[in-house]
Amino acid sequence: MSASLAAFGLRPAFHPSGLDRAQALAGGITSGYSSNILKGQAVKYIAGSGVIQPVTSTEAFSGAFAGVEWTDTTGRRRVSNYWPANTAYTTGSCVAYFYNDPNIVYEIQSDGSISQSAVSATIQATGVQGQVRIVDLAPIPGNAWGDSYTIVRVTVANTQFVYPNPGI
Repeated sequence: MSASLAAFGLRPAFHPSGLDRAQALAGGITSGYSSNILKGQAVKYIAGSGVIQPVTSTEAFSGAFAGVEWTDTTGRRRVSNYWPANTAYTTGSCVAYFYNDPNIVYEIQSDGSISQSAVSATIQATGVQGQVRIVDLAPIPGNAWGDSYTIVRVTVANTQFVYPNPGI
């Protein structure tokens, strides 16, 4: 039973083709960016800049953050599954990794109970299209519809890759 909240963000479960590779985006995070970006956090492309940043609960997004590598200002190469806020790096050394294929199916833990009747519903945003669409229950032992913190499988419903979307 999913009775404990242990959020892990958007975790890639599978892709219909079998390939759920993360994209490597050179220079993908602005040096000194002031917020943490956590593994599994929804991210979007920032128009006109060539970088990614986390989204708010109502924005279209491109995928889920997977990690980053960079050379810090002392010359040491760093690899991390999250972006530490306010980190500066040597120009040209940052590579951000994120899953951005709109066909990837993710697993995510809800912050409440979800019933089977929610399959095909979009969730996450109030008054606008939800960011993700529920497609199934995650086949994890002890996880069931109606649990306190149900773990479900979702696809991106409000994606930056669908026209018209001025967010890219």
